[in-house]
Amino acid sequence: MKLHRNLVFAVIDALNLIFNEREYADKVVQKVLKFDKRWGSRDRGFIAETTYEMVRYKRLYAEIAEVKEPFSRPDLFRMWAVWAVLKGIKLPDWKQIEPTPERRIKGKFDELSKIRKYREAVPDWIDELCAKALGEKLWTEELAALNQQAEVILRTNTLQTTKEKLRKILLDEGIVTEPIKGYPLALRLPERANVFVTDAFKKGLFEVQDASSQLVSELLDVKPGQRVVDTCAGAGGKSLHLASLMENKGQLISMDIYISKLKELKRRARRNGAHNIETREIDSTKVFKKLYGTADRVLIDAPCTGLGVIRRNPDTKWKLQPDFLEKITKTQQEILRSYSKIVKQRGKMVYATCSILPQENGDQVKSFLTSEEGKDFSLVKEKNIFSSKSGFDGFYMALLQKK
Repeated sequence: MKLHRNLVFAVIDALNLIFNEREYADKVVQKVLKFDKRWGSRDRGFIAETTYEMVRYKRLYAEIAEVKEPFSRPDLFRMWAVWAVLKGIKLPDWKQIEPTPERRIKGKFDELSKIRKYREAVPDWIDELCAKALGEKLWTEELAALNQQAEVILRTNTLQTTKEKLRKILLDEGIVTEPIKGYPLALRLPERANVFVTDAFKKGLFEVQDASSQLVSELLDVKPGQRVVDTCAGAGGKSLHLASLMENKGQLISMDIYISKLKELKRRARRNGAHNIETREIDSTKVFKKLYGTADRVLIDAPCTGLGVIRRNPDTKWKLQPDFLEKITKTQQEILRSYSKIVKQRGKMVYATCSILPQENGDQVKSFLTSEEGKDFSLVKEKNIFSSKSGFDGFYMALLQKK
């Protein structure tokens, strides 16, 4: 593999922004890929994949390179040299790369690989917390799965097409897809490709959405003509899915505290041809109190630690702080108790997170059901989805019904 100086330097620039400036990895990669318009798909792939892998294994590479945060530029080059040696890539003769003791790097790697927190590159506190919550065996399997690169999964927009037609249309554009058993609208890409430049995407025939995430809207059991409220809609991945399941009939109210995310949802809804979505910014409690007792279905896709999706957001594990779990579980319980009041009698509600921790999931539902607000609800079904079992993102979802 021939290394190009400008591509490696772009990786180092990206790592500096992610590790030292605390910027989000996905935003940084998007920014860095715009540095040089002459870069082809292979060049861009090298930058993106190398950056993500180094973010994923930051602790391991830093330990082998014997460097500590904040990382200087020479530190980042040393970490990159470790990555290259472990990948079997011949190091270039550049002044930025010091003589690298390859044998010592491999020896240190063999030694550290015996210890989970180094092998899988995770902070001590997360390793201890999850091992206690899930058990040593499941956590070891799950952590290894969460360090795999996430596949590209599409969700067919049934307002515009069918899964079978979408497969043919994408094949005409040179993109091969495969259906996934048990996921009615999902297509998997056996080989990664930039699907956002396709005509099919521009026409709103699909969205990129992990297979586990697609199960959330399915579980809510919406029907055309209902009033449905997505309480923590964000940029609207699940709202768009709900709109298609509702066949554009009825009212879908998508709420969020961030107006910028709702603007993005509106843009995506136009592309999808989803006309029954109405966005509402939660700028006061009046916004959701007006809806109390009026909705057939309510989705609470709650804010969480995101520990189930670190395949996609590997920098999450370095940004999370130990006190965040206590704060977010309080927020989740407040949200559950407040937004559950939107459900009308005999209506249904789904509580979901992209976390694998029981503290954010089943424990929250149990606590809610014993509260004043939850006494009229019953648990219909719940799903704990683990990457190590499904091959997709870690998720939790619970369907509750009001008596």
